[in-house]
Amino acid sequence: MNIYMNMHKCIAQVIVLCFLAVISGCATQPGTSAGKTGQDVVVSSDVQNTFDQAHQLLQEKQYDTAISLLNSVVEREKRLTAPYINLAMAYRHKGDEKLAEENLLKALAIDNTQPVASNELGIIYRKQGRFKDAKKVYITALSEYPDYLPVIKNLGILCDIYMRDPQCALEQFEKYQQQVPDDKTIKVWIADLKTRI
Repeated sequence: MNIYMNMHKCIAQVIVLCFLAVISGCATQPGTSAGKTGQDVVVSSDVQNTFDQAHQLLQEKQYDTAISLLNSVVEREKRLTAPYINLAMAYRHKGDEKLAEENLLKALAIDNTQPVASNELGIIYRKQGRFKDAKKVYITALSEYPDYLPVIKNLGILCDIYMRDPQCALEQFEKYQQQVPDDKTIKVWIADLKTRI
């Protein structure tokens, strides 16, 4: 369980970094970023400030206030995935998987391969027993982001434990190990899979 909690903290930090990269320079002037479609996204400094406040509140586990601010962000700026993903994480922490899923689907409507949203949605689907849906989400994300470690690892876990597909799991864990060769847990999982196969 601690592995997943640490992974979610890392994911939250990645989301903030992605959002800040998209809106860099907004503190003094509106920022722009070329999105996946090649269109520029202009974000006001007010949106950035509200997002930053919401992120701080998420770190402080003040989910209700963070949700209110994030809803304010998405009312004003619907072209970015990060606010929807953070909303999903806040709702998940509050135990509302339905609203978490809805917000992740909104993020994926903007970018259907967004790796953080895909990873989060795959975890929700896995918890709901929707293993084929989880696998589809992971594979779609990996088509665009083949080196995104949380998705690789979670696809391996899904294949191994939930779908009983050791070959699929082994492929994912070996791919993961290529990027993180010193991960002792992955080494154990690979050895176990090779024994079972």
